[in-house]
Amino acid sequence: MIIDCHCHAGTGDGLTGPWDTRAGLRGYLEHADRVGIQKTVLFSCFDSDYAQANRRVRQIVLSNPMRFFGFVFVHADRDKGRIESLVSEMVQTAPFVGIKLHRVDARISREVCQVAQKWSLPVLYDVFGDVSVVDLLGTEYPNVNFIIPHLGSFNDDWKAQKALIDPLVRYPNIYTDTSGVRRFDVLNEAVRRAGTKKILFGSDGPWLSPQVELSKVDALQLSPEGYRQVTSGNWLRITRTARARHQHHPIPSMPAQSIRSIPEQRQVSVEGHGLSTANVSIPWVG
Repeated sequence: MIIDCHCHAGTGDGLTGPWDTRAGLRGYLEHADRVGIQKTVLFSCFDSDYAQANRRVRQIVLSNPMRFFGFVFVHADRDKGRIESLVSEMVQTAPFVGIKLHRVDARISREVCQVAQKWSLPVLYDVFGDVSVVDLLGTEYPNVNFIIPHLGSFNDDWKAQKALIDPLVRYPNIYTDTSGVRRFDVLNEAVRRAGTKKILFGSDGPWLSPQVELSKVDALQLSPEGYRQVTSGNWLRITRTARARHQHHPIPSMPAQSIRSIPEQRQVSVEGHGLSTANVSIPWVG
């Protein structure tokens, strides 16, 4: 099994670029199916109201819950005082199994970490190069697992990526993902020093191709067990408690006004690879 731990979905309201406008999944799913990605973790684009943005992602997740999981996107400052409310709504109504936030919005807060600890959720926090906070997260919240994507910097900040490797080695609750990492030598060093047990495969789709991003993992030439850890095992381990919540407590029925009906699903034909396993509803793939 291959799980993509990092993919955006739905629409945003910023209209300044793809990152806050639209994350359509049609092309992403065709690329993912070509390389055997079977499950994908979805979270919103940037948005001025993450309560509404999360609900839009929930509709996509519930359109195919065998394929998708969700992470709850929050803004540590703007959502101050309601993080618990935002998270509890999502984890109790759909298979949302983590929290997502971004340093461009605001620096991570104790409120976010405490909610994550209460609900046993991992936190995917894009530090945007501000890796100094990772030491604090590692020591202050040892019972919360943190995924620091892009090896600490999507902007190809070599110093930040190198600086993340040390806390990645030292703290058992600090992980990273492979999405958008262009400096392959640094990624290789992270794997060598921290081990495959601390690395997760992510694509940062739909804007980056999951097919291209997975090829980096292939290029690492990992052992079969190492490859399994990076592409599925680590994510399954750190989300085990959150996923069990949905296995043991089925999702309650949604009020009619909370979620639109899901139309019939169709299979995506991928040239040379037969029918897609995605079964994604047309309105949600963009």
